[in-house]
Amino acid sequence: MSNRPQHSVRPDDPWAQSGLESEPVAPWTAQQVQALEARDPSRSPWWVVRVQALVGGLLALGWWLLGTEPASQVRSALWGAAAVVLPHAVMAWGLRRRAAVAAQALLQFLVWELVKVGLALAILVAAVWLVRDLSWPALLVALIACLKVHVWALWMFARPGQRTNP
Repeated sequence: MSNRPQHSVRPDDPWAQSGLESEPVAPWTAQQVQALEARDPSRSPWWVVRVQALVGGLLALGWWLLGTEPASQVRSALWGAAAVVLPHAVMAWGLRRRAAVAAQALLQFLVWELVKVGLALAILVAAVWLVRDLSWPALLVALIACLKVHVWALWMFARPGQRTNP
């Protein structure tokens, strides 16, 4: 006899009862897929990389104009932006081909995500070792601002009236 506890299904559990009432979903036709792609085209990841680089450049310019120690703050801001932009560019390059199988696509994404994180960490460690008079506020502001470009892009491309989290 097993030591596992026996679980009974509660009669008011909606998940337990949903299988009885569900009907199979019909696969989409080629015309339905083409209509969806025409209505909601995919965006290039290179667009996000370019905007991240632009944000990093604008922040470096801001530190140059308004900073108390412009030279070190600009260098630090550029290292912070590079820690986001370069790894994202490498990942966008690595994911340029579509996988034929879903499992292959997932593995490909996970491998390039690991490469991206490793490269970002390597750039941050290099900044600590190589940048004399590193300005942590400038580095972190640039790093966070460049990372937040993804959130801005999701908000920007959401159609009016469409919720991004239903």
